Amino acid sequence: MQIKLTIQERLKDLRVERGLTLEQLAEQTGLSKSALGKYEADDFKDISPFSIVTLAKFYGVSTDYLLGMTETKNHPDTELDALHLSDGAIEVLRTGTFNHRLLSEMLCHKDFQRMMLDAEIYVDRIADMRINDMNAMLEAVRKMALMKQDGQDDLATRTLELAQVREDDYFGHVLADDLKAILRDIREEHSNDTTTADTPSIAEEVQSQLQDAMNFECSDAEKQARIFLTTFGIDYDAITKEQFINLIEVLKLSKHMKSPTNQRGKALPYQPHGKGKRKRK
Repeated sequence: MQIKLTIQERLKDLRVERGLTLEQLAEQTGLSKSALGKYEADDFKDISPFSIVTLAKFYGVSTDYLLGMTETKNHPDTELDALHLSDGAIEVLRTGTFNHRLLSEMLCHKDFQRMMLDAEIYVDRIADMRINDMNAMLEAVRKMALMKQDGQDDLATRTLELAQVREDDYFGHVLADDLKAILRDIREEHSNDTTTADTPSIAEEVQSQLQDAMNFECSDAEKQARIFLTTFGIDYDAITKEQFINLIEVLKLSKHMKSPTNQRGKALPYQPHGKGKRKRK
């Protein structure tokens, strides 16, 4: 979600958002179709100032946005007073190292206003009186039942006790559900982004390479050497046969390495299978 769009991507996105073909855009702007097509091409860099101004006016965005100098499309000169932010909030937004694009998407989400409404109800204690009245009524009924039962709890009295709402717990769940729903939608919207974690992690890649090394058809000594190389990120094809044999001999000195033995209990000499054989199971 940290992707910064290029000029070409911004121009194409704006056109697609309006459902226009290049022909239709050419008719409405007076710019040629061929020029407009080149402006959206990945390898095209030379866009005239006249075209930038024309397209900015047509799309209703700032020239700074088209040139990639700002992420703000329509409100480049909005005064801070109009945002109703405190000095502290402005300073956080100005200097914060958090993901500003994610914050913007959260603010624009259709359910953000509901989350803020729920937060306001909790922070300003708007629901306190009703919750307290409900709890007091349930507790009164529970105590009356206990008096009739000589203080012994049963299913009914225990139910009356658990039915009482703890404000922090209730609004904690409400606000958590609000936030999770917003973040889930944003996550889903960016599921195909190249910067998300959809691609295999480093740990997964190493695990796959280790599995390949273990499945390689060779002697135990060779497998152990291959696993050693994979663990330390060394490409097997980058070393010579002699280096590989020397590595095996060094690894045999480790007490954790198991050497194949003959029937008399003596260690068998290493017999190289030949570097470059890559038969897999």
